Amino acid sequence: MHSVLQYLTLLNLNKMSKSISGLLIILCSVLFSCNRSHDNKIPSDIVNNPASANGMKNTKHPEFTFDSESFDFGTILQGEKAQHLFKFKNTGNSDLLISDASASCGCTVANFPKTPIKPGQESKIDVTFDSDGKHGFYRKTVTLMANTQPNKKVLSIKVVVFTPEENK
Repeated sequence: MHSVLQYLTLLNLNKMSKSISGLLIILCSVLFSCNRSHDNKIPSDIVNNPASANGMKNTKHPEFTFDSESFDFGTILQGEKAQHLFKFKNTGNSDLLISDASASCGCTVANFPKTPIKPGQESKIDVTFDSDGKHGFYRKTVTLMANTQPNKKVLSIKVVVFTPEENK
C-alpha cells in the first residue's frame, strides 16, 4: 500500500510539473511574440492639430485678435480699484463663444460677453484689480475659455500698489 501511495504522489507531481511547464511555455510565447516596437506611437502634435479626421483642415473657426494681451496699470494707491478693457475682434469665420474667464486670484475679476461674437465683430473683456489690503508688485492673469483653436487665451495685468504712508 505504501508503494501505491508513493506512485500516486509521484504521478500527481508529474502532472503538476507538466501543467506548470505548459503555463510557462504559453506565458513566454505571449510575452516574446508581441511586437514591442515603439515606432507605432502617434506624434503628440497630431492630437493637438485642428485638422479633421479625414485630414482636411477645418477652416471654419472663430479667432481672437486682441489689441493687446497685457496691460500695466503702473502705480496705484492701496484701496483703489484699477480697471482695464481688453478690446478684441473675432477675426475668424464663425461665431466666437466665451464660456469662462477665470482670474488667478480673488482680487481680480473679469467680465466677458455672454453672447456670441459674430465674425468681424468687436467686443471687450473688462478686468478689474482690487488693491484693498495689497502692497507691492503684482502680476495677475485672466484665462479665457472659448471655442477657439487653441481653446485658452491668457490675458495679463501688472500693477504696483503703494500705501498712503509711502505717498507722503
